[in-house]
Amino acid sequence: MSDTLKIESVPISRRDSFNARDQHTRALKPFNSGDIKILLLENVSQKAVDILKKAGYQVEFHTKALDKATLIEKIKDVHVVGIRSKTKLTQEVLSHANKLITIGCFCIGTNQVDLNYAASRGICVFNSPFSNSRSVAELVIAEIILLARQLGDRSREMHDGVWNKVSKNCYEIRGKTLGIIGSGHIGTQLGVLAESLGMHVIWYDILPLMPIGMSTAIESLDELLAEADYVSCHVPETPETKNMIGERELALMKPGSYLINASRGTVVDIEALAAALKSGHLAGAAVDVYPSEPLANGPGFESPLRGCPNMLLTPHIGGSTEEAQRMIGIEVATAITKFVNSGASINAVNFAECDLRAIPSTDLTTVRIVNVHQNVPGVLRQINNILADYNVNKQISDSKGDVAYFMADVTVDDPKDINTIYEHITAINENIITRVLF
Repeated sequence: MSDTLKIESVPISRRDSFNARDQHTRALKPFNSGDIKILLLENVSQKAVDILKKAGYQVEFHTKALDKATLIEKIKDVHVVGIRSKTKLTQEVLSHANKLITIGCFCIGTNQVDLNYAASRGICVFNSPFSNSRSVAELVIAEIILLARQLGDRSREMHDGVWNKVSKNCYEIRGKTLGIIGSGHIGTQLGVLAESLGMHVIWYDILPLMPIGMSTAIESLDELLAEADYVSCHVPETPETKNMIGERELALMKPGSYLINASRGTVVDIEALAAALKSGHLAGAAVDVYPSEPLANGPGFESPLRGCPNMLLTPHIGGSTEEAQRMIGIEVATAITKFVNSGASINAVNFAECDLRAIPSTDLTTVRIVNVHQNVPGVLRQINNILADYNVNKQISDSKGDVAYFMADVTVDDPKDINTIYEHITAINENIITRVLF
């Protein structure tokens, strides 16, 4: 370790620079940011690549997901891995990740990552839950109109050379009722767009939320299903939401109504939906997500929904717009950079959210200690005993489940003491990962 540290300064503009008193704050980095290796898979946004390269990291970029054997070999030597929805970071894969400190999911969902095991290894996971909200909401609006006019069937007939000009069972959406299950970022944006087209919006959520616009909260899922002409699902994948729309719920829907699912593939019972369409109970449906999805583009997609009347099938493209992917790239790449360089875990999925205000640029002797440890009594006492001989400027600690996260800014006049602090903290039995940032 060199005793000479190169300190750079940046304007106060980052979230983790709150309450800074100097005109400038220090840009913290690991010992050598050039040694940070990043593996990006599944053609994540070029904007993310640019941000991470600008930070000085070594970036390896792939346009597709890797097979498991190759992924295991690649992940052994990287500090960061960035994925979308196809790459599965299971316990088996992560057990080979000896240097990994953070995972960036350049998408909404994180069910492709074993979050608990990652946390137990000190690996912080970030995602982008809101950046593609507008794209998904616009897709649903388009599907509502397509279903109302049976445009999917008409287009397929025309491609087959069949002219079928009909108006029966084709409707305007003005004045119809849209029922939204899950009034989060996507659900609320969808409601605003639907109201602008003259629809009446009702919604159901397990949390008490403030209505937006003229929308109305409904007390139960059953009530919403019975009242809505169109039902759109916008809920996360949890044990409670698995098959939340099954045979019983479909039977509760109004005859001639429509179902749209652009949330998670396990939310709707696909077999039951196919039966409801073939029987004529539902007038149509649109599905963008599936219980099992192909790992690569190409032929081979199978589903009971294929061939159902007025059935729109799309290949999980709700958030697949240039605008959404760019915003996701910026959000996740920025979160990764802040975590690697300053330890900030704000918006982490599987870690407690911690941050410290930035170190003033005039302070050249303070280092940041970042530690992940098992959440058991006595560990903080051990860490603070180690730091007792130094001036601790500020510190924070929080926990999530079995894993705790600790950050402290410590004044170290002799650079040789940095190694001493590092070695003593890593020697604690409950230590998972300890990093020192300059």
